[in-house]
Amino acid sequence: MRTRPPRTQAQRSALVATAAALAATAVLALPQPAGAADTSPVGFGAGTTGGGSATAVTVSTPAAFKAAVTGSTAKVVKVDGLITLSGQVDIGSNTTVLGVGSSSGFTGGGLRLKKVINVVVRNLNISKPLKPADGIEVQASTKVWIDHNSFSADRDHDKDYYDGLLDINHASDYVTVSWNTFKDHFKGSLVGHSDNNADEDTGHLRVTYHHNLFSNVYSRIPSLRFGTGHFYDNYVVGAETAVHSRMGAQMLVENNVFRSTAVAVTTNRDSDEDGYANLTGNDLGGAATEVSQVGTFTKPPYSYTAEPASSVVASVTSGAGAGKL
Repeated sequence: MRTRPPRTQAQRSALVATAAALAATAVLALPQPAGAADTSPVGFGAGTTGGGSATAVTVSTPAAFKAAVTGSTAKVVKVDGLITLSGQVDIGSNTTVLGVGSSSGFTGGGLRLKKVINVVVRNLNISKPLKPADGIEVQASTKVWIDHNSFSADRDHDKDYYDGLLDINHASDYVTVSWNTFKDHFKGSLVGHSDNNADEDTGHLRVTYHHNLFSNVYSRIPSLRFGTGHFYDNYVVGAETAVHSRMGAQMLVENNVFRSTAVAVTTNRDSDEDGYANLTGNDLGGAATEVSQVGTFTKPPYSYTAEPASSVVASVTSGAGAGKL
């Protein structure tokens, strides 16, 4: 047997340095774990702080909630219990709305962010928003983070009985939608409300969706007009049409998982102009794609780590929704 000469101190030092470098590389390459973005948003909504470190106020009635969220001063409003709403409550700028525990939130109506900036909405159950109220409507607003909420309705009624679970419109911009669940609904999330709103919306509606679960949601996962959307590491199960890019919108659809879904991505339905989509790393699970125009949006202008599709189901099912912070 041939015996190798003992390594010198210099050789041993070089091996240790190489091992350390490889370990560091391995750490950097790890996929984002559940809840990794808890302290701040990743994506187009990066930099959104809401009420920051303002002293929290806890509310448990509709009147107290409405009073607490008005105005533009920095504020943190904690919602304790399930509050029944009629219509929508307007949320002021520089606000964090945070549910207490795993079962707090709103039913029957929803929240409206209209012409505001810097709003965070987290850890809420938002259910059955009766038309014309959306669960959350973001209108003409910028810097918004919607994170770890549970949106739901039912599909026992006509598709227009409830309104949207989450709609983003009227040139809203720089929004991140992360670690939410959307369940049992016809119309999930609409971005850009009309084919006729190009003058206002073009150049805006930049939205990131990551690590969300869409379960038994028929369509609009999301539906995007005019804007720029990054849809990555989401889990979609039981949809008819999921991602819908239209009216010149640019969508990057990356490392998502689709199950029991008829059409995972479409760019050529229901509007006067097709949209664009660029697909990479997805597990389609047998779903069709209808991409009439391949997009030019291939690299977002922010730092993020997309985990591979093979780990998305485990991450999203364990980490998404209210009560998972």
